[in-house]
Amino acid sequence: MSLAVRQAGVGDILQDEDLDALIVTDLLNIRYLTGFTGSNGVLVVTSSGRVLLTDARYAAQAGAQVVDTDVVIAGRDLMDRLADVVPRGRAGIEVEHVTVARRDRLAERLAGVDLMPTSGLVEGLRVVKDDEELDLIREAARVADLALGRLVSEGFGGRTEAATAWALEGWMRDLGAEGTAFDIIVAGGTHGALPHAVPRAVPIPGDTLVVVDMGARVAGYASDCTRTLATGTLPPALDEAYAVCLEAQRAALAACRSGTHSKELDSTARKVIADAGLGEYFGHGLGHGVGLEIHERPWLRGEGGEVLRTGMVVTVEPGIYLEGVGGVRIEDLAIITDDGCEVLTRVPTDLTMTTT
Repeated sequence: MSLAVRQAGVGDILQDEDLDALIVTDLLNIRYLTGFTGSNGVLVVTSSGRVLLTDARYAAQAGAQVVDTDVVIAGRDLMDRLADVVPRGRAGIEVEHVTVARRDRLAERLAGVDLMPTSGLVEGLRVVKDDEELDLIREAARVADLALGRLVSEGFGGRTEAATAWALEGWMRDLGAEGTAFDIIVAGGTHGALPHAVPRAVPIPGDTLVVVDMGARVAGYASDCTRTLATGTLPPALDEAYAVCLEAQRAALAACRSGTHSKELDSTARKVIADAGLGEYFGHGLGHGVGLEIHERPWLRGEGGEVLRTGMVVTVEPGIYLEGVGGVRIEDLAIITDDGCEVLTRVPTDLTMTTT
């Protein structure tokens, strides 16, 4: 899928939503539709074409990046020129990305324009990835795999949680990542019972589990992977939790395919954990979509959700969190296919021992 196909898709949205224009203010949506990666921009889409407003700092960048879209160089406050390019009539605004104050300013500047709230229109195009996007996500997963594999092979080497996170980021950057996809989680022992634990300047303990959640970003696209490593002989509760979590994760992966409803996957994993008597310790959804954002549609959870389609990219990440004891999460990144899924994460999920 080229940018031209994406742009045609948003053109179809105008007709479907009975809009004369769509004012796109989310920078990731602007990047998706035009290729522009600057930090200040507003895109106006009409039936006759597209206009990107940005400021002089990005004139050369926009000229090099933007495809099939007119570029207008405005002042730092792009609102000053917006009235020149938004036609009278019905103009959609992205309500999740426009503050009340900005909406009021738009109304002041755009006389004769009815501002219509819209939600998730461009995100709806982004949910199924094209071949170029899939290749970038594959590369981001490959880079993260290599860094995580190095950690598994070398062990923690006396590093603290925080130092381990820094080492992983450095290794990924050395391998070509432009950065991390999100703040890396390294959480050992009882700290692993916090699903979103922040790495601390404390040593990795022995005879416990260590949750390592990480991802790389390549050309704007993210990857996401979690492995839980053992640092010695485990207490029986953690040994059992790992075995149950792994069974749940494999069951959900086996059920991944186009045509499956996302909440069915969540139920598949949740049933395995509940049947083992640990259901109360799995408190989050099974997973989420990954792309330009680390968390985006589709959502794999018990409420809401949608039918999975070929080309969606999702995480499958059940977890069991035992307060005061420790935690386990096992996460793979997968591309949904017609008859299953392509798992991008290559680091084995079997319980792995590593050294502190």
